[in-house]
Amino acid sequence: MDGKIEIKWIKTASLDALVSLYKDAGWWEDSYGDAPEFLNRIVADSALFAGAFLNKKMIGMGRALSDKASDAYIQDVAVLKEFRGRGIGEKIVQKLVAGLKAWGVDWIGLIAQPGTTGFYEKLGFQQLEGHVPLKLKDSK
Repeated sequence: MDGKIEIKWIKTASLDALVSLYKDAGWWEDSYGDAPEFLNRIVADSALFAGAFLNKKMIGMGRALSDKASDAYIQDVAVLKEFRGRGIGEKIVQKLVAGLKAWGVDWIGLIAQPGTTGFYEKLGFQQLEGHVPLKLKDSK
């Protein structure tokens, strides 16, 4: 890995890079293929969006949804498989948490994919005892 990895705030990103990250993470659905432009809104309209870059190539991302005052949810933390295990995802989450805390946000949550709980616990997250995540029926 030649070059320095930079984690920075962004409001726009290459559509190709976003599609690559979503596909690599296993989040891509065939129905997205006809109109992947919705990914541009995900970047622009998130309270915070952090991109990880190596030599100007986006290799990771993470975002936070928030009212910017009290509550926030971190989601879509992804690093291309070839770059995993190097602390990049950890740095993305730390940058998101620091950005949220700078606004005074004091409740930061997320829903971890199966098998990733240990990663988030290492970063200070804990399971919400007595709570169950719910999703609206028939939503993606």
